[in-house]
Parts: sequence; structure tokens; C-alpha cells
Amino acid sequence: MNFPEPEIKSTPEKLLMGLQMEMSIIDNKTGILWGSFGPRIKDISNRKNQLRYSLQVYPSDYYASFSPARTFTKWASVEIESSSSVEGLETFKLEEGKYAVFSYKGMPGDPGIFHYIYGPWIQNSSFELDDRPHFEVLGENYKPGSPESEEEIWIPIK
Repeated sequence: MNFPEPEIKSTPEKLLMGLQMEMSIIDNKTGILWGSFGPRIKDISNRKNQLRYSLQVYPSDYYASFSPARTFTKWASVEIESSSSVEGLETFKLEEGKYAVFSYKGMPGDPGIFHYIYGPWIQNSSFELDDRPHFEVLGENYKPGSPESEEEIWIPIK
């Protein structure tokens, strides 16, 4: 399968609100996390836009000693205008930084795109992974369970 080449972009700092959960690739709880957060989105009155952010915070040596059983923190979130409080939800400050942004169309969660990004693409690029959160931006064309789904995959680089 041919995967798209990324655009190199910088993102300003973003303030996100959502839920977080510890998981691993083997023990993937993404469906449970979004199932818990999805109904709560309506409780967030100061959303900046209609986008949803699926964000992963990996330990600093996660890819250096990769194991699919190793845990990381995953967030289901939306961007908010300013710091606020919604009972049961948490905020996360995404620092500004440089990213390789892949526009992906296909089945959500397909490991092929990630094998490409973390294998041939990063190895053949002039970039290294940076120790910052990785995230996907889920817009109006994101369709869970559909091969027609579209999302942006943001990979921190330096």
C-alpha cells in the first residue's frame, strides 16, 4: 500500500480537555476510552472547534525499547478556548512543536500506516522522533469502522 508523504508543520500550544487511560498496543482500550468520553463532549461549553484529538503520551524511551505490551497514556479529547473545569474531565496542555503530519484515508487503527511511519519513513527522513505527545486529529470525515475514514496523524519530530 502507498502511504502519503507528510507535511512538516508547527502547531501552537493547545489546551485540551478529555479523559485519559493507561493502555498498551496489546491491551488496547481506545474503544472504552472514547465510549466513556464521547457522551461527555456535550458538557464542554468552551470548545474551540469540532475536532477531536486522540493523543498518546509515551515514556521517553518507548520506541528505543519498543514492546507492544508496554503501557502508555492515551487521551480522548477536544480543544478548549481557555482553562475551565468540567466534573470528571481533565485538561492537558499540548506544547507547541514541529510535527510530520500524515493525511490518512483508510480503516481507523490500521497498523500499516504506523508501521510505515515508524519504520521506513522515519528511517529514511532527516528527522528523529521527538519526546512529545503523538496525536490524531479526527474531523468531520472521520468514520469509525469505515475504510473511507479520514484523519491526520501528527508525529513529533526534531
